[in-house]
Amino acid sequence: MTFTLQDTHFHVLPMQTRFPFKYGIASMTSLPHLFVSVDLLVDGRPIRGIASEGLPPKWFTKNLDTLFEQDLAEMLAVIQNASRIAENAAQRPTHYFEWWRALYDEQARWAALRSQPPLLANLGVSLMERAVLDGLCKANQTTLHTLMMSGDLEINLGQIHPELAGVTVDRVLAPQPLSRLAVRHTVGLADPLRAADAEPLNDGLPYALDESIRAYGLRYFKIKVCGQAAVDLPRLREITAVITEGCPQGFYATLDGNEQFDDLASFRDFYETLRADQALAPLFQSLLMIEQPLHRHHALKDDVAPVIAGWQDGPGLIIDEADGSLGDLPRALELGYSGTSHKNCKGIIKSVANAALLKVRAASMKRAPILSGEDLVNIGPVALLQDLAMVAALGIAHVERNGHHYFRGLSMHSEIVQQQVLAAHPGLYRRHEAGFPTLDIREGFLDLHSVNAAPFGCGIELDLTPFQTLKTWIMSGGLAAL
Repeated sequence: MTFTLQDTHFHVLPMQTRFPFKYGIASMTSLPHLFVSVDLLVDGRPIRGIASEGLPPKWFTKNLDTLFEQDLAEMLAVIQNASRIAENAAQRPTHYFEWWRALYDEQARWAALRSQPPLLANLGVSLMERAVLDGLCKANQTTLHTLMMSGDLEINLGQIHPELAGVTVDRVLAPQPLSRLAVRHTVGLADPLRAADAEPLNDGLPYALDESIRAYGLRYFKIKVCGQAAVDLPRLREITAVITEGCPQGFYATLDGNEQFDDLASFRDFYETLRADQALAPLFQSLLMIEQPLHRHHALKDDVAPVIAGWQDGPGLIIDEADGSLGDLPRALELGYSGTSHKNCKGIIKSVANAALLKVRAASMKRAPILSGEDLVNIGPVALLQDLAMVAALGIAHVERNGHHYFRGLSMHSEIVQQQVLAAHPGLYRRHEAGFPTLDIREGFLDLHSVNAAPFGCGIELDLTPFQTLKTWIMSGGLAAL
C-alpha cells in the first residue's frame, strides 16, 4: 500500500475551559484546537485524512521567560515545518513507515539546528503521522488495530532500535483492542475537592472531586502535586479523604510531579515525607506509579541512576515530558525508570516502539515495566477518539482523561457535528439534559465498541469549513487574543 501527499490544510477552533486547569507552572483557561487535514492519493484513490490537537500552554516547552503567545507561535512553526517535510517525503508513492522515518529524521535535524526541544518537534511529526494514518484507514475501510496488525504499514521496529530486530507489531499490540477503558480522573492543582466548599458552576456537569466520583463512578485518579510539602500535604490529606469516602470498594491512584524537582534525591525526600503521613496511608497503598517528578532537563542525567538503584522500596517512576525522542526511553530504562507514557501527541510509531522495548526488556527490569496512558486535555470528535483507539490497541487498561472535565462536552461544536457524534458513538457519548454531547462514563469506564469499529476511532466526516483557517485566525489576532 502506497500513498502520495498532495496538500495539507490547517483550521482552528478556539476553546475556553469551564474553569482553570492548573498544572505545573501553567493555569490553562483557553487554547486553540488545531485541525490538520491531508489530501492523499492512496494506491491512486483520493482520500482525506484528519488529526487534531489542543495546543496548551507550557507543556511542550516549560519556559518561564516566554508568553503563551510566543510559545504558540513556536508550536505552529514546528507543525508547519513538519507538514512541509511530510509533503516533500510523499511527492511520489511511498510506504507509511518509509515516509514516517524520513519525516521524523528530517524534523529532528531541523529542530536541532534551531535548538527546538524534541518533545515540541515531534508534535509536528505526530500530527502528520496521525492525519495520514487516518486517511489510510479510510482508504482501506479498516480499523486502526486491523491495519497495524496486518503489516501493510511495513513498520520495521528493528530500524528504530536494533534490539527489536524481528519484533513485529502484531506481537506488541493487544490481540484485540480493549472494548472498554477505565477513566483515570485528573485532580488538578486548583480543582475544588468538595462541592460544599466551591462556588457552583451551574453548567450541568460535575465540578468538585466528590461530585465527579458520584457522577462517573470513578475508581482511578491522577493527582497533581506542586512539589512543596507545606502545600501538598494538607491538600493530599483532603483528596485522600474525599476519594476514600467516595470509593468504599477501593481505588487506584498515580501522582504527577509535573517536573517540579531538579534532582531525584530531593524528590525522594519529598516522597518519604508524604508517605510518613498516616492520613495518606490509603493513597500510598493504592499508588500505581509516579509520573515525571524531575524537570526534563535533569530527568535523564547520570545522577538519577544511583538514587533509583538505592531506592529499593520506591515507587515505579516513569518519564513523560522527558520522553521527546526515540532515544529517551532506552536511556530512561538504563537509569532505572520503569517506563513512560503514551500520548498521541508524542507519536504513534514512537509509542509502538516504546511498547515493544518494554516487552523485550521486561525480564531484565527490577520493577514491572509501565506504559501508561496520559492525557493532554483531549476532546472529540477527532483527538480524543484517535487517542482512545490507540490506547485500546496498545492494551492499556486505564487512561487519564480530563478533556470532559475541563471543557463542557462538545458544546463548542455546531449542532451538525454534535448530531454526527451522537449517531456514530451512542455508547461513548450521551446527549446531556442541556442538549450537548458529553462522555458517557459509567462505573468509571468508557465503552469503546464504536471507537474500535471506526477508521482510527472517529468515524465521521468532519466538515472543517465552519472553522477559521489557521492563516485567517492569525491575521484576525487569534494569537494575541489568547
